[in-house]
Amino acid sequence: MTTKSKTLWAWTAATFFGTGFGKPGPGTWGSVAATLLWFLAVRSAQLSSTQTALISGTGALLALAIGIPAATIVARESGREDPGHVVLDEVCGQWIALAAAPADWMHALLALLLFRIFDIIKPWPARQLERLHGGAGIMLDDVAAGVQALLVFLLIHHWW
Repeated sequence: MTTKSKTLWAWTAATFFGTGFGKPGPGTWGSVAATLLWFLAVRSAQLSSTQTALISGTGALLALAIGIPAATIVARESGREDPGHVVLDEVCGQWIALAAAPADWMHALLALLLFRIFDIIKPWPARQLERLHGGAGIMLDDVAAGVQALLVFLLIHHWW
C-alpha cells in the first residue's frame, strides 16, 4: 500500500491551519476563522479605518500569493480539482469583504453574511473565474465574491 505524501506548508496554508477540515461546510468555517482573526487584530490594535483597510488588503494579498501555489499543490495531492478542505480562498475573500468594516460585531457579521452569499451563488465573474486551472481558479472566484460583498457592504453601510 502506498500513501501519498503531503506538502506540509501547502496543506497547512490551504486548510488555514486545519480549519478546512471542519464539518459541515468547511468554507463557512474558513470564513468564520478569518472574521474572528480579523476582528481580534483590528479590535485589539484599535486601528483607524484606513489602517483596517490596509491590514485587510495586505492579508488578502498575502493569502492570495500563498494560496494559488498552495491550492494547486493540495488539489494535485488530493486528486480533486477544487477540494472542499482548501479554505484559504475563503479567508482571502472574507478579508476583502471586511476591508471597509468598522471593528464591531454587527459590521463583521454583515461582511461575513454578504461574503458567504456571494461565495455560494457565484454571480458573474466568479463562476467564470472558478473555471481557471489549478489554484488560480480555486482562489480567484473567492476574490471576486469578496469584491462583490465589499461593494454591497459599502452600499449598505452608506445608506443604513
